[in-house]
Amino acid sequence: MTSDPIFRVLPRWRARVHDIGEQWRTWRQQWAVEREVERAVHGSGPILAGPWLSEVGYEVLYWVPFLRWVKAAYRIPDERMIVMSRGGTAGWYRDISSRYVEALDHATPQELAARAAAGALKQRDISDLDRRLIERAAAAAGSGGTMNVLHPSLMFRWFAPFWSGHETLGFVERHTRHARIQPPDVGVPVALPSDYVAVKFYSARSLPDDPAVRTQLRSMVDALSDRFPIVQLDTGLGLDDHADVRLDAGDRVTSISGRLEARTNLAVQTRIIAGARMFVGTCGSLAWLAPLLGVPTVPVFTDASFLHAHLHLARRVYGRVGGGAFSPVDLSGLVEAGLAIGRTDRVAAGRS
Repeated sequence: MTSDPIFRVLPRWRARVHDIGEQWRTWRQQWAVEREVERAVHGSGPILAGPWLSEVGYEVLYWVPFLRWVKAAYRIPDERMIVMSRGGTAGWYRDISSRYVEALDHATPQELAARAAAGALKQRDISDLDRRLIERAAAAAGSGGTMNVLHPSLMFRWFAPFWSGHETLGFVERHTRHARIQPPDVGVPVALPSDYVAVKFYSARSLPDDPAVRTQLRSMVDALSDRFPIVQLDTGLGLDDHADVRLDAGDRVTSISGRLEARTNLAVQTRIIAGARMFVGTCGSLAWLAPLLGVPTVPVFTDASFLHAHLHLARRVYGRVGGGAFSPVDLSGLVEAGLAIGRTDRVAAGRS
């Protein structure tokens, strides 16, 4: 067995060289994306931010705050920005642009559902559907058929090093501007109780739809319904790959299933959540939105392996912007132990 110091130092140097190479590749990718962003905002003509067709969580945690940062960093006047998203989310972009184009005016819900079914959940590239919507947005904006495009793929590439662990939370914070979201003034197709909890459970990698998990969720909804009426946001629209988990709890639960139009469904759900005393649901999608509406939120999961970066960011920004309390619940221990959440008069104690 040799005691030569070089044999002890060499593996550390190899690891160090590898780390430097990884960091250099990360920087080169960031510089390339930054140049593309600069080209997208160059000049004085209109800029289309979108079309956004991906998940709600990435939209409210990253895309909208990223657009705020881009607008401020490059001193883009309000009149240049045009936003295109889906589901009536104009209100989420209120402080970015007053010019909003609804994607579902130019694409069918079936096209969005087919896109999700094909696995295109994150817009890392510009698809044929994106190109068509960009053309429609340019025509709707009266820009003569041309405009600069700030596509979501730039944001996904910009923050990829953070999600992969090659960048810190500070990197995201330097390139975002988080803020509270004001609920839209939109009609709700059901009579809402005067005091209620909004609930939305759906199957996801973080919360798989299996019998043990359903038992826990049903117990949770039963316990909540003992204390408060529940409005269940089970839309039944099937616009993405997340299947709603509907948990009946008698006449204490109001469902919106089958009562929403696709083009305004997110606006209506935003309005309902904003009026709730609490939001409880799968850790994802609207659970990232609810705190930005000032609503106390209990996101539920059994597998946090895909959530760590988002949870880290969420815990920082919600408190900073005066958002609702964010209290994640990991059910995996209860599921493994075969335990169940029981009814109790102390549910939501102190919030009566």
